[in-house]
Parts: sequence; C-alpha cells; structure tokens
Amino acid sequence: MFRQLGLIGCGLMGGSFALAVRQAGLVERVVGYSPTARSRDAALALGAIDTAVDTPAAAALGSDLVLLALPVASTEVTLRAICDALARETLVMDVGSTKSDVVQAAAAALGSAQLPWFVPAHPIAGKAQAGVAHSQADLYQNCLVVLTPGAGTNAQAVAKAHQLWQALQSRVREMTPAAHDAGFAAVSHLPHLLAFALMNAITEQPNGADLLSLAGPGFRDFSRIAAGDPALWRDVLLANRLQVQEQSALFRAQLDALEHCLEHGDGAQLSTLISQASTARTAWKMGG
Repeated sequence: MFRQLGLIGCGLMGGSFALAVRQAGLVERVVGYSPTARSRDAALALGAIDTAVDTPAAAALGSDLVLLALPVASTEVTLRAICDALARETLVMDVGSTKSDVVQAAAAALGSAQLPWFVPAHPIAGKAQAGVAHSQADLYQNCLVVLTPGAGTNAQAVAKAHQLWQALQSRVREMTPAAHDAGFAAVSHLPHLLAFALMNAITEQPNGADLLSLAGPGFRDFSRIAAGDPALWRDVLLANRLQVQEQSALFRAQLDALEHCLEHGDGAQLSTLISQASTARTAWKMGG
C-alpha cells in the first residue's frame, strides 16, 4: 500500500505501528526519527525501522505515509518541521490522545496542499512499559482507533486511513475532535487523574509504604494506569483541561453523595449507589 513510512517518534506506539505495518506487508521501507540517538538505535536493533535519521524532515522526505508518535505538545513544531519535505498526497497521521489541539496545530503548521492529507488518529492501545523495546506488532489488533477528520480533509486520505488501520485488524470509528476530547476526558483522562491522586494520597502518608504492602489485586488493577508516562500525561491533561475539569466536577459530586451516606450512616442510600455502579459495570462491554 505504501512505499515508505516516515516514523517520527520511535517509542512504544510508533515502534509497534512500524512492526505492524511491516508484518502486514503494507510498507516497503521505514525511515525513523526520534529525539534521542538511543531510541533510534533501539528501533534499528528491533527491526522496527530500516534507516535512522536525525531530523523529522529527513524522515518525511520521500515518504508517502508519515506517522507522528510524539507527545501532543510537539505536534505543531513537528508539522512545521516536515511541511516542506512532504510530497504531494502524503498521508500524515498522529496517535495523540487529544484531538482538538492536534487539529489546531495542523491548521497552523501545514499549508493548504498538505492539510487535507492530515488525518488525526487516536488508537486506544498501550502498555504500562514505555519505549520502543516494548513494541509489539499486535498492539493494535482488536483495538479501537478513532479518526477525527475535518470538513476539509481529503476523502481519499480518510479512506486510506480507514483501510490502513483495518488492515492492522483495528476497529475504526470517526468522531469530531470536540466529541472525542469530551468522551475521552470521561473514560481515560479523568481515570488517570484519579489514579495519580490516589497514589499520591497514599504515598504521602507517613506509613504509606506499609499501606502499599497490604494492597492486593483490586488496588493493582485500579492503580495500574498511575504508572503512565509522566510527560505524556502532563501534556494530555493540560491539552484537555477544560473537559477534564468538567468530568472531575461530576465525579466530585458522586463522591460527595457517597461521603454523605457515610457521614449520616445511610446504609440504604449507600447500597443504592453501590448497586447502581455495580450494575452499570457488569453490563458494560469494552467497545460496546
């Protein structure tokens, strides 16, 4: 499908994408850039890329597919860096966890010829371990990939993006950037915020280490996402802060309702609220 992938960001997401398209026979050659030589060398050693380069523009040059797998805060400066190197009708995508800011960055950085070929994408995939060494070719299999093209996005570019992700066995869905950011503030960004807060609330207590020694599978499952990459999640939470704050307020109202039951010893209402949550969680199916 593609002659050359220009991979900008040789980490877990970018490395896994390169391995996946390579395994699926969708690309002939991969040229990779990462800010550090260490990441580039690791990607070469893993076989995720064929050639390492030291600028984003060098990765984009000659590529008919470009993937940005860098923190969302780097989107505009990276797109500006590669704009002149992009060939006509090169499909450009990102894998960022927020989309309104990415769309704005693309509009500011890309010219009228390149912007219609930028298709923002968010694959709902990842691992606790960061870095290209943990990349795997099947990371995107059976995962949801959200595309947020705009009214000016080229229909052929959107179709190519659909075909590409579907060839990687992903489930593809289109949303507006605003709807994407509102939805993921609720089901992804707020849960991370809560996990960070929980870990800090425990570890800042004088006996925090002792408390953690008592933790079991429930705590492990709840707190797993607190191990997320700090720089990545700093950027995501700041980029989508208004939507996250709105969801945080809704969560706080529910927490207040539960605390009210505790304060007044209202077992009946406490049971009702717990049952409501339990029923909803039992009925929920991922991707449903």
